[in-house]
Amino acid sequence: MAVQIANPEVVRKIERLASVTGLSKTAAVEMAVDRILREKGRPDLEAQIIALLKQVDAIPDRPDWVDPLEWDEHGLPR
Repeated sequence: MAVQIANPEVVRKIERLASVTGLSKTAAVEMAVDRILREKGRPDLEAQIIALLKQVDAIPDRPDWVDPLEWDEHGLPR
């Protein structure tokens, strides 16, 4: 299936991209389209980090966080 680009500015951009990358025009367009699709398909990283931090913040503080074991006078765990 052929694609016709009617906008001369877009044609110039494709030619420049092909020249800069050393690819054919078709390969350069494919590379650009693949990159955009990958980026748009990824979940928002900032949103993922914020969600993870909210989960961590929801964990209650524990008074025994350093050492959860109780020790007797002989240094053995109870």
